[in-house]
Amino acid sequence: MSADTLLQRELDAGLLLLRLNRPDQRNALNEPLQQELAAALLEAAEDQAVRAVILTGAGEAFCAGGDLGRFEGQRSGALFRLHSQRLTQLIGLIERVEKPVVAAINGLATGAGTQLALACDLRIAADTARLLIREGQIGLIPSHGGTARLVRLVGLARARDILLGGRDLSAEEAHALGLLTAVVSPERLLDEARARLADALKSAPQAYGLAKRLLLLAASADMESALTAESLAQSLLVQSEDHQEGLRARRERRPPRFSGR
Repeated sequence: MSADTLLQRELDAGLLLLRLNRPDQRNALNEPLQQELAAALLEAAEDQAVRAVILTGAGEAFCAGGDLGRFEGQRSGALFRLHSQRLTQLIGLIERVEKPVVAAINGLATGAGTQLALACDLRIAADTARLLIREGQIGLIPSHGGTARLVRLVGLARARDILLGGRDLSAEEAHALGLLTAVVSPERLLDEARARLADALKSAPQAYGLAKRLLLLAASADMESALTAESLAQSLLVQSEDHQEGLRARRERRPPRFSGR
């Protein structure tokens, strides 16, 4: 990995490590970094050599959100909405990559950085990490799906406590509220992320990808629509080679060897 790139990439045994690399700016997402991260996620979705993704940050922060420089000076509402939409699309892309994506939250996450983490399938945090919901202190609200994602993850009552209470959350507090999957020591962070991915990768690739999409749909769809989507997904999976391999492996009492087909 090159130390001077905005986004460091390392592929090892099918696991792609993406490290945000603006440590002096707490890995704030300026537009070049947003573009690099979006491109890397799209490439990971298409590259058969990539089985899963770990997203983390360089230095002491995970991600301080959107670069505050975009709020400086005069900018039309239309132009602001354009740039904001790009960041919203980047965060939403994580939820639509049909492969496991785990956040390894090595330090502070705030603003859009929190949303970046919460959009990941699983969220492993160092015990020194903190989640800050401070948009109200600069006269804003959590955007890029921030309020909706909070409610989806922890329910309305806890989302109110988090957003309206205004407290910074330690890793342990965020875990107790349901925002984090696990909290470990900083030294174990990446090892724990890899271990969680090893479990996720026991599922057939197509089954995992469709389950991920269905979960996203279920958060906003009515029951009848969700049931229809499940039925359609299952009708595709039942015809897959991986389904047949899973059945054979179960009969032969051995681990399945999935091909993604």
